[in-house]
Amino acid sequence: MSPLNIVVGITGGIAAYKAVGVVRALVLAGHDVHVVPTEGALRFVGRPTLEAISRNPVHTDLYEGVAEVRHVAIGQAADLIVIAPATANTIAKLATGLADDLLGNTVLASEAPVVIAPAMHTEMWRHPATQANVATLRSRGVTIVGPAVGQLTGADSGPGRMEEPEVIAAAALERAAASARRDLAGRRVVVTAGGTREPLDPVRFLGNRSSGKQGVAIAEAARARGAEVTLIAANLEIAAPEGCDIRRVSTALELQQAVTDAAKGADVVVMAAAVADYRPADVSESKLKKDEGDGGMTLELVRNPDILAGLGGAPHDGTLLMGFAAETEPDDDRLLALGRAKLEAKGADLIVINRVGWHEGFASDENRVVVIGRDGEIVTRAHGTKASVADDILDVVVSESTTAASAADTTKEHEPTT
Repeated sequence: MSPLNIVVGITGGIAAYKAVGVVRALVLAGHDVHVVPTEGALRFVGRPTLEAISRNPVHTDLYEGVAEVRHVAIGQAADLIVIAPATANTIAKLATGLADDLLGNTVLASEAPVVIAPAMHTEMWRHPATQANVATLRSRGVTIVGPAVGQLTGADSGPGRMEEPEVIAAAALERAAASARRDLAGRRVVVTAGGTREPLDPVRFLGNRSSGKQGVAIAEAARARGAEVTLIAANLEIAAPEGCDIRRVSTALELQQAVTDAAKGADVVVMAAAVADYRPADVSESKLKKDEGDGGMTLELVRNPDILAGLGGAPHDGTLLMGFAAETEPDDDRLLALGRAKLEAKGADLIVINRVGWHEGFASDENRVVVIGRDGEIVTRAHGTKASVADDILDVVVSESTTAASAADTTKEHEPTT
């Protein structure tokens, strides 16, 4: 990667001392780093330290450098903005567009990708206001790294601990690299995300634990790489990204109709949603009541259509079809065998296999996947944040699409002419 002009914003939380490690990692990676701390941050980390580590002057005053319009110039020149730690207060200001300091002005004046690493006490992180603000930032394309679960300032522990500096630096550079790539420009990409819900009555449903994080990450990454993205969103637990054509569905039948329509003329279809295999045979129009006594309840289920197999079984020349296989199989060899069998049965071009369980895969910020190609061989393995895994998956999509296009051109060259 070519050297980047990176702004590191540091805000007033105890985790500010760890931001020194973020700055150092980015400098050692060969980038030009400019630190913009808030006044609160300088109560935790001194200006001399930040200037020594960044190798650049540190500015905080909104009214310094007026002649050079510094409050705008720093943001305009940035290729990437990283804010670590990002306190609840800073997140709130970013979500509402407040710019009462140099860091806020820098963010508003920039079109560069923004990566933030939240750090605060668990109660603050879980507060509905903070969660709403984070959802707003995600919807605008801001990358959120963490927070991690662990020991906090006092004796308490839980979610809210700032991610480690090397994790933040790696995620930030991955985000910058994705923004610099435009290898999907001019392509139409359809992504399904989330989990379908099959109603039993107006109150209850059969569903699954998919949050939609991986599918949304793929949609965001494809959009950043220049694609025209349609996201079929099934009951997402996170905000849908801006810049995509969002089509909301709930049941498997609704998803089938939406993706069948959207897939017409698409270059790539990524089936990342977790789709219910069965649905209730009958849906009650009123809430089902439990019977008196100790009797149980018997539900009759009917099978839902296999959406991926339907797409794979139909002619889809010119459309790269990627499926997902979430399995609980603990043995790696048997996990791969399940994925290969599903690839063949569904007629997909690629299959992404990932292991899921009580504490793995679903709703997590990280993922570990294996991608298998048409010949059953492993194309790539990816592990890390769901954002980084999304880019690794799209790297395969780009490679496979290029190979298929080259093969098609070669075939045309050798066709007899009349």
